[in-house]
Amino acid sequence: MNFECEYIEKLAKLVSDNQLSEITLEDGDKAITIKKGGISGNVAVAPIAPVLPAAAPAAPATEAPQTKAASDAPKGTPITSPMVGAFYAAPSPGSEPYVKVGDVVKAGQVVCIVEAMKLMNEIESEVSGKVVQICVEDGQSVEYGQVLMYVE
Repeated sequence: MNFECEYIEKLAKLVSDNQLSEITLEDGDKAITIKKGGISGNVAVAPIAPVLPAAAPAAPATEAPQTKAASDAPKGTPITSPMVGAFYAAPSPGSEPYVKVGDVVKAGQVVCIVEAMKLMNEIESEVSGKVVQICVEDGQSVEYGQVLMYVE
């Protein structure tokens, strides 16, 4: 694995700018992990064992806009973030959002954008159905596997 200092600095800035505690990038049997800690953060490059994706954490009720009573359990199929980044509900500031609660979506339809390292990544629904809950706010930082919305 050959990481340049400039690339590592960009990753460290991504951790800092998005209020993350750490970020790990893997390449075969090697990885680089940047952890936020103290005044200067720690950087570690080490061989790793194969890693399985963790289950998506549920978004805390206090941070997510609620479309149902807080006591209701989420229903439907979750659409999760495939990466760490910033969630955007619309293609550009001031534009209508891709989807709103109550909209019917088709599999393959773009439902939002996750910006990661200055790249806008369109997130598509894997299922058809009605959007029943949007779990994050526009511009909010999201983690890998975090639930963005539910489709029923």
